[in-house]
Order: sequence, then C-alpha cells, then structure tokens
Amino acid sequence: MPVIAIDGPSGSGKGTIARWVARQLGWHLLDSGALYRLVALAGLRDGLPAFDVAGHARLAASLDVQFGMDDRGEEEILLASQDVTLELRAEATGEAASRVAAWQEVRSALLGRQRAFARPPGLVADGRDMGSIVFRDAGLKIFLTASPEVRALRRYKQLKEKGLSVSLAALSAEIAERDRRDTTRPVAPLVAVPDAIVVDSTALTIEEVVGRVIELARERFPEAARGI
Repeated sequence: MPVIAIDGPSGSGKGTIARWVARQLGWHLLDSGALYRLVALAGLRDGLPAFDVAGHARLAASLDVQFGMDDRGEEEILLASQDVTLELRAEATGEAASRVAAWQEVRSALLGRQRAFARPPGLVADGRDMGSIVFRDAGLKIFLTASPEVRALRRYKQLKEKGLSVSLAALSAEIAERDRRDTTRPVAPLVAVPDAIVVDSTALTIEEVVGRVIELARERFPEAARGI
C-alpha cells in the first residue's frame, strides 16, 4: 500500500501540504494531529482533570468522530455529530493536544485507528511520528520544516483567517515550547528518521513544496502516481 508520511514541527505547513498532495493524487488523508486534538477537546468537554491519563486513553479508544468536507469543500470534523472544526484549531486545544500526545496510553489507543486509514489507492499521513512509529514502512517519508519565525507567522495568519484572536508574540513562545516538548518527550519524540527526505519550506511557496512532494511520489510510486 503506497504511503507518504509527512512529519514536522508545529507550523511547518505539513497539514496543508498533506491535503494538497492527497487531493492531487486522489489518495486518502490522515491528519493525525486532529485525532490528538479531538482527544484533548473531548477531555475538556467531559471535564476530565488535565492529567487524567487513563480517562483520556478511554476517550481515545471510543471517539465518535467523522472527517469530511462541507458544502464549500472546506475541512469539516464532527465530534459526537457536532461540528468542532473551528474549535479544534484553537491554540488552547493545540496546547492540550500536545500534552495528551505525550502519553503512551493515548498513543497506543489511537495507533490502530491511524493505521486503518491506509487503504487503496494510497494514503498521505501527516503528524509528528508518521514515519518513525505509525508507518515505519512508508515508501516515502518527508520531514517538513521551516524557521521558527516563519512558522509562527504562518500559524498567526492561519488563525486570523479563521476569525480567531491571537497574538504573534504569544504564538512564537508557544511554538518554541511545543518544539521543546515534542522533541524531548520520552514517547514518540519528533525526529527526522534517517530515511526521511528533509524539505525546508522557509523560502518556498505551498505550490513549490507540493510540487516537490508530487515529484518524489512519482519516483517512489510510479504505478500509483501515474497520470498525475
């Protein structure tokens, strides 16, 4: 099964790139970060204590979630039949997600669900441990990065476009802290595996990065990517 695993730090653009590549290839998409945000959001809604590991793991195993698109072709995520797309992208949810993602019990509960996304004709998966843990045998592994300043600015613009109130200075500090937490956590830390191709998008447009990934996909999966 052809799998493209795209990993990278917060604000690197991996979610956007993964969506564009999946659309061009006609493949399935896994936004693994959304799953952890959903667990965190469900915990907040259920009133779980912030560090209730077992409680969050139970939620992870029984999430009632649907991924799809709305009438405008935009991303739509439903939790227990409620549209939580906007709430899911709030920084508070992201911070909570970064915390629960460090717990082995939660990661184990979501592992099988993530791997089930790998279906014909192929899968584009983005996250922080797609190439290192979830899809170790992926035929193409990308580690997407960019400078911290550019990542903070991209995230700021993205959230402002969604109508959210954010501070660039606060975002910069949060990204630095998330980088530290993601790269030093004992469970599935963010790392560029040896067989990953590192793509620095600091000075590249979305179209340029997507073009590079599609080019690599053609080389790795000539049959699956034929006609693209």
